[in-house]
Amino acid sequence: MRIRLDEGACQGHGRCYTLASSVFDSDDLGHCVVLTATPAPGDEEAARSAVDNCPEHALTIVDD
Repeated sequence: MRIRLDEGACQGHGRCYTLASSVFDSDDLGHCVVLTATPAPGDEEAARSAVDNCPEHALTIVDD
């Protein structure tokens, strides 16, 4: 699994880093920062939840 971020689509709602803080963080404006594009197996479920809850669909998952 790999995560992709469309930085231009992110509006900074913060759902991603609230749901999966080991995978996502925020910049100074509250926009998403991907800490790891390939989450550890124990973080995959939280990462999927974060991607599913992004209101702008700025995050996508590419399954390997």
